[in-house]
Order: sequence, then structure tokens, then C-alpha cells
Amino acid sequence: MCGRYYADDDTIREIARLVGEIGKTGTEAGDILPSRQAAVITGLGHPLAAARMAWGFLKFDGKGLVINARAESALEKRSFRESVLHRRCVIPARGFYEWNKEKEKFTFERPDRDVLFMAGCFCPFDGQDRFVILTTAANPSVSPVHSRMPLILERDELTAWVRDDTAAARLLEKAPVML
Repeated sequence: MCGRYYADDDTIREIARLVGEIGKTGTEAGDILPSRQAAVITGLGHPLAAARMAWGFLKFDGKGLVINARAESALEKRSFRESVLHRRCVIPARGFYEWNKEKEKFTFERPDRDVLFMAGCFCPFDGQDRFVILTTAANPSVSPVHSRMPLILERDELTAWVRDDTAAARLLEKAPVML
């Protein structure tokens, strides 16, 4: 699971490198919490585009948010299927936080890069695009703290994730890099 992540100045510069111009995406450094607006990368521009979206799909009963979707079952779930098939996005971050059973907070970052890219999907709700982060089984770097982690993409997989349906289906099954 991923319940909070953060962006820093390197994250913002990387978004600008990927999309050319960030524009008014509301991209700023700091912690990103569920329901807050954040910058995501979509395939809605050329080559890619940044957009500002709220984190979390509204639950059907209107009470609360769904902030994550299991990558291995997202295509089977009515709540996520169309979004994963047609509205994929990338959530750039410096890192994310997880809490263990003792409620101790751990920070996870890539040791080899300044930015990590989390796979996601988005959907319009009441005239506003909202996104969720896709999660997968935790690898050995995260599993001592939590059983789930974000599905991490490599920089050279971003365009394929947001634009190529065949590649996206394959990427849903990938094992994340060690953090």
C-alpha cells in the first residue's frame, strides 16, 4: 500500500524534462496526502503531458477514498478496469512512506535515481480527474515493513505505460526495483 509520498525539487525538474513545460499543474515540493492535488504524467500530450489531479477515487457510497489499486487484479475490478485500459498515468516522486505494525514510519527511495515513477490510472469524477496508485507485492527491500508497495516504472517505460496497451499489460506484472 502507499498512503503518502513526497516530491522534491529534483522531482519537479524531472517532470519538466519529461513534458517540456509543467504549466499550471500545481507542482510543488512536499508531502502528498490522499485527496490532495498533485502532478501526474499522462499520455495526453506529445510526447507526454503533466496534469494536476486529486489523489483517490471516490467510493461508490461517497464515504471516503480508494487511493490504491492492486495491479494484479485491477483489470478484473469494475472500479479500475476502464481506467487501467484507457487512462493510465505516472506519479513521479522522490519517495514514499510506509508504516509497520508498530506504527513506525519508513521512507523508501531509489538508491540509484533522484526520482521514482509509480504506475497509476485516473478517472473523471464530478468534473475533476482523480488518480490511484497501482500496487504490487512488496519486494525484499519493502517487505520487512509492509506487504504491498507501488508498482515502480523505469524512466524508459513511461511512454509505453501511458500509451501502449500491450506493454501496459506486461508492466502490470513486473517486479519493482529494489529501494
